[in-house]
Amino acid sequence: MAETKESWGSRVGLILAMAGNAVGLGNFLRFPVQAVQNGGGAFIIPYLVSFLVMGIPMLWIEWAIGRYGGKFGDHSTPFVLGRMGKANFWKYFGVFGIWTNLAVASYYCYLESWTLAYTWFSIDGTFVGKSLEDVSAFFNSYTDLGTGGIINFPKVAIIFFLITLILNTYILSRGLDKGVELASKIGMPLLILFGVFLAIKGVTMVAGTEPHSPKFDGSVGLDFLWSPQFDSLKNPKVWMAAAGQIFFTLSVGMGTIQCYASYVKPKQDIALNAMSAGWMNEFVEVVLGSAIVIPIAVGYMGLDWVKANAGFMMGFKTMPFLFQQWGTALSVLAGICWFGLLFFAGITSSLAMGTPWMGFIQDEFKWSRNKSAISFGVIIFVLALPCILFFEKGVFDEFDYWAGTFSLVVFALAEVIIFAWVKNNLKLGWDEINEGSDMKVPHIYKFIIRFVTPAFLIFVFFGSMINPLGGDWLGALSSLFSGNGWPLDKGSVISQMFHLHVADTRWFIDGRITDLFITDMSRFLLILVFAGIGYLVYIAGKRRKREGNYV
Repeated sequence: MAETKESWGSRVGLILAMAGNAVGLGNFLRFPVQAVQNGGGAFIIPYLVSFLVMGIPMLWIEWAIGRYGGKFGDHSTPFVLGRMGKANFWKYFGVFGIWTNLAVASYYCYLESWTLAYTWFSIDGTFVGKSLEDVSAFFNSYTDLGTGGIINFPKVAIIFFLITLILNTYILSRGLDKGVELASKIGMPLLILFGVFLAIKGVTMVAGTEPHSPKFDGSVGLDFLWSPQFDSLKNPKVWMAAAGQIFFTLSVGMGTIQCYASYVKPKQDIALNAMSAGWMNEFVEVVLGSAIVIPIAVGYMGLDWVKANAGFMMGFKTMPFLFQQWGTALSVLAGICWFGLLFFAGITSSLAMGTPWMGFIQDEFKWSRNKSAISFGVIIFVLALPCILFFEKGVFDEFDYWAGTFSLVVFALAEVIIFAWVKNNLKLGWDEINEGSDMKVPHIYKFIIRFVTPAFLIFVFFGSMINPLGGDWLGALSSLFSGNGWPLDKGSVISQMFHLHVADTRWFIDGRITDLFITDMSRFLLILVFAGIGYLVYIAGKRRKREGNYV
């Protein structure tokens, strides 16, 4: 049995760390955009239903799997799933629980470094006097987009990335209680404090009282987001988007929750802890996340402008300009709060992404904590370079699609099958959820975990494979039955996998490499990393069998 001295210092620290793992950049940058792009209030009902029948069950499943593995000294998903799956091949599904985190952390730390840089830019007055176009152009300059060259070298961006990566590596090297837990105890309260300040400011803006007089008051954006539209229940596109956001926001299907939970004491509550962390994330996302970007943007730019321009980059290309409308002193404070909360949201998540690799390499190869943390930093640096240097060539998006989106569904589906359908595991898992619990888990959730959650995940999985053009499922069915085929959206897995959305699939044109060659090479890099981790799992499995530590 692998031994570890790592443990959580306190229950509060555990919950904050778990919440910090879930609360990330997507709570503030992705959720409001998803809501806008899917009809505002039309999005909320499917989102909440997805949380109840897929999000909460997956949290309980992953906490239970993690703590169960921890009882045997396992702190990474390959051998936890291998032990539960009763078959040797299941541990290779567990490779997703390490690979996903390394791949996502490589570009996530880069995103995270933007927030650190923009905090500094807010302090030194970089955005003072800049127009909306100037702020957008500054972002393009920061990431060195649009230069026309093959390789971009954004020096300032790389410096801030290195600072961010070194900070992550240092905190990880300090362990759970003195590193990750301490960072969460500091970061999460500050994140909520900054978020509350901006949310109050966002929703209390009144036309005519600001220095440059907003066109609307902040409540217009909230009305749009929170006015329920029951016709959304008939729209598969909205359901797909809502389910995807639940995956993204709760960090399920990644392997981080299982790793954190593996350090929980055998009799310590996980049912209420999982609920607490999950609902804290929902508060940050639904209450704070919906009350900042959209209300402020609608207040100054109007609802129609926001509908037309909503996107992940609004946080960097639009918000600094909007803050300038509040006057010099308040704009600096708002910038610090906004980018500060994004930085804390980012680093508490990226630290979680580092723990599965560290748990695996410490358990199986007996590396020290410092050596494990440094190895994580080196791997992330190597994987991040293509994202940074070829940002405009689509490498960033390629990493995000396969590691940060599709793989989450694949791994979660494997988990729920192991948990609910492999012989005797449902009883074992249900007992694990309730062991030491401070709350009585409603028995209906046993039925939901066995039938509803898998059905939901299968719907999401196959829906992502054949997602129709524009998300128009009725139109696609009509086209199919009319003999015109199924029009695939370019975001569907099949279209992405075979480049069906690309007009010219050549790697070289007139002796020059194409963007497609660069993105395909990034895809090949991800496959190599997955295979490499799989090989390490194979070696570790052989070693365990020789030592008699693994069945």
